[in-house]
Amino acid sequence: MEYLYDYLLFLAQAVTVVVALIIVLTAIASMSQKRHDPEGGHLEVRKLNDRLLDLKHAVEDAVLNDAELKAERKREAKEEKAEVKAQKKAADQEEPPRARLFVLDFDGDVEAARTDFLRTEITAVLTMARAEDSVLVRLTSPGGMVPHYGLAASQLLRIRKKNIPLIVAVDKVAASGGYLMASVANRVLSAPFALVGSIGVVAEVPNVHRLLEKHDVDWEVFTAGQYKRTLTVFGQNTEEGRRKFIEELEDTHTLFKSFVHENRPAVELDRVATGEAWYGKNALDLNLVDEIQTSDEYVYAACENHDVYEVHWVEHKRPLDRLLGEVRGLTSRVARLFMNVR
Repeated sequence: MEYLYDYLLFLAQAVTVVVALIIVLTAIASMSQKRHDPEGGHLEVRKLNDRLLDLKHAVEDAVLNDAELKAERKREAKEEKAEVKAQKKAADQEEPPRARLFVLDFDGDVEAARTDFLRTEITAVLTMARAEDSVLVRLTSPGGMVPHYGLAASQLLRIRKKNIPLIVAVDKVAASGGYLMASVANRVLSAPFALVGSIGVVAEVPNVHRLLEKHDVDWEVFTAGQYKRTLTVFGQNTEEGRRKFIEELEDTHTLFKSFVHENRPAVELDRVATGEAWYGKNALDLNLVDEIQTSDEYVYAACENHDVYEVHWVEHKRPLDRLLGEVRGLTSRVARLFMNVR
């Protein structure tokens, strides 16, 4: 038994060291971020129609003989000339221009860190978007912190408020905060085996108070305000604190459900707001998504009658910034082990 106590004491010390290290590294990363120019980057815009044509040419160069290749290039040149002529004629006659599709990407972590980039991309798109245009967001996120994903969802709402059709495509996962974002869209597409849903809130808080108490270690928690600290890792938790913490989780869950209902009223929340996630086909049956289709399929089809542009904000990073970015990602994952709310 003495060996067990020694081991537990060592474990508590190790946890303390890890937490202290997390605090120090996070502070360093935060200071670096404050010094870093938020506009230190550039916007990249790539026409995906041209990218698709480049891929087509690469295959044709490999499989067609010289005569076939010459005929194909001649046909393309003729079509391109006709298209330019049609565009000029449409401009002269004030006909509606060819619709555009703007494609954005959001790969979310616990803190929805790409939100700053997303807001810049959306701002750029809204300066050019017309009524006949639309926006596709390729969304991948297992969820994370509530305020962070609430802000990310609010950025997508900016598109809806401008009456620009918004499509969200989920190829892998849009769960919890990820689905909070997806629910904003006019249409939600899902790959057959993408995970969708998880309309719920979870919090995990370890407590080592009894272990510290066994080794005569006191941990004092001082607060001003009855519910300033409901639960603590090292101090002694109370039933009142636990009840209040659960109440806060329920309040957050209610807000989550209200937001989804406002944007997707056809969803039966009593059936799906259980914290469960479903694969694409089942999610379609539950009205969590509108169509089983990958983003690649949608973009490929859109290139037939849209000018399709991929818009991506690229941050300029120094080597130190890249290192600290990795540190922030690591500390975020470790912190999630100790206290996870999503």
